[in-house]
Amino acid sequence: MDMSEAESPKENSNAVESKIAVIDDFRLQSGEILPRLEIAYETYGALAGDGRNAILITHGYMGHQHAAGLYQPGKAARGVSDTENGWWNALIGPGKPIDTRRYFVVASNTLGSSHGSTHPASIDPRTGKSYGPDFPEITMVDMVAAQRALLDRLGVQHVVAVVGWSYGGYQAFQWAVTYPTMVDGIVVTASAPKGSGSSDGVDWLIAEFVQDPNWNNGWYYDRGGVKAALMKVRIAELERWNFERRTDEALRRKLLQRVARIWAEFFDAHSLIVMRRAADGYNAEKDFAQIKAKVLYVLSATDPYFTPSLAPNVMATLTANGIDATYFQIDSDNGHFAPTVDAKRWAPVLRHFLARLDAVATGR
Repeated sequence: MDMSEAESPKENSNAVESKIAVIDDFRLQSGEILPRLEIAYETYGALAGDGRNAILITHGYMGHQHAAGLYQPGKAARGVSDTENGWWNALIGPGKPIDTRRYFVVASNTLGSSHGSTHPASIDPRTGKSYGPDFPEITMVDMVAAQRALLDRLGVQHVVAVVGWSYGGYQAFQWAVTYPTMVDGIVVTASAPKGSGSSDGVDWLIAEFVQDPNWNNGWYYDRGGVKAALMKVRIAELERWNFERRTDEALRRKLLQRVARIWAEFFDAHSLIVMRRAADGYNAEKDFAQIKAKVLYVLSATDPYFTPSLAPNVMATLTANGIDATYFQIDSDNGHFAPTVDAKRWAPVLRHFLARLDAVATGR
């Protein structure tokens, strides 16, 4: 998602810039190798000498890594405005729950996303052309492995918490089962421990894209892209997630069109497909027995997708596996976006959870 936390006045920071880390010969879970993996990221705060004060922030399906602060001029991530605060600005910064005076915060753009990391529109070094529909299948395991490689590159030795919203919550759960001894806690908001298990989402996307006259069997890069189809998909997703539901309907329609138009200018259709496929096949729940981290699970009362009805089963399954888990429900009418636009409503819960993790680390 690319919703920005609405704060006034905007916070100015001279430290925020989007950076790129390059990892050569990155092996995917399938065994296929990406000869050049680029991961776009931002950092806030400073890494401690022992490398153990890191918090990783993971973003939504159509979103980006600009989680806090304002960019330096000319340092914005691809497709991200340099005039808006990050989408979790209410939670990340000096004195905030994710206190950058204490923590080294890393916000990573997901492998496969179009905001600077390697994705289907990226150039394949072996051919000199975009991967396009030949981009290899990736999984949630690959995404967190890419994040792990980034953290290793930055000198991080241990992670205090992985904090994720929506698609980023999938990654937080995956972190806990893939790297159980590296992370003390995970914070999962507006998300779930497993995907649909169905191809319906991917099938719907492809059905929308093939109707665009520029599709050309997925090789649309020299034809101006498939922007009309992308706009339609984006609007449908925002509608499903109750985007700006309190706004006057006529104004809301104009806002939807504007958001979708800006986003469709740079986001790649194949990114949506490969990321949706990874989500549909993802299942961290089957590996809950591996989790050693504490869990904070946060849902919105009005989220039409990750509804509060998920909580009893998720919490029961976590507890049955001996996991220290806490649930909190945000009382909000902002649907799927409540963890971001209403971040202050659950900020005290996050602050308390991180304090518990700090207490455990201090006692180690």
